[in-house]
Amino acid sequence: MSSSRLPQALEKLVSLLARLPGIGERSATRLAFYMLSQPESYARELSGALVELVERVHFCVDCHMVAEGERCTICEDPSRERTTLCVVEGIADLLAFERSGAYHGLYHVLHGVLAPLKGVGPDELRLANLRGRIEALGTSEVIVATSSDVEGEATALYLLRHLAPTGVRVSRIATGVPMGGELEYVDATTLSRALRGRTPLE
Repeated sequence: MSSSRLPQALEKLVSLLARLPGIGERSATRLAFYMLSQPESYARELSGALVELVERVHFCVDCHMVAEGERCTICEDPSRERTTLCVVEGIADLLAFERSGAYHGLYHVLHGVLAPLKGVGPDELRLANLRGRIEALGTSEVIVATSSDVEGEATALYLLRHLAPTGVRVSRIATGVPMGGELEYVDATTLSRALRGRTPLE
């Protein structure tokens, strides 16, 4: 169906939905028709949630996680280990660490990685307050948890140089063979890292 045959209000919704990551025009059209098929209360509740999102949810002034107040619940949690700072690319990565239950320190969310070909340099990342946080918190270790692709590695190396003046220990999360993975299908770089990051068998 040509979008030009749709009512203007529906066309506008399709256009806005299509701007979401991973949503093309077809998916946006399906979503719009789904919303139209729901009770009116659903659309009103959805629009109310979007207004509330814009009005109440912001980025934490310290770590740049989402928050309703000035600081997020993690930064305000007195039980968190405050001498360790884990630097992640995005909020989804932070949530993955939280789901694992393996990390109990604080975070710093970059909201991206260095990608010069895409016009993303250090100024586009949330780095302005990172050194200040390290000094204020008395951080003993910064764990760089960016992805192991070219952009993630470039970001990790930049952070190592950027944080050198602070004297803080900078470590990198280990990468290696995924659980359940077969060695014959693992690339050479991953195998090399798995060997370098080997630990004693206990």
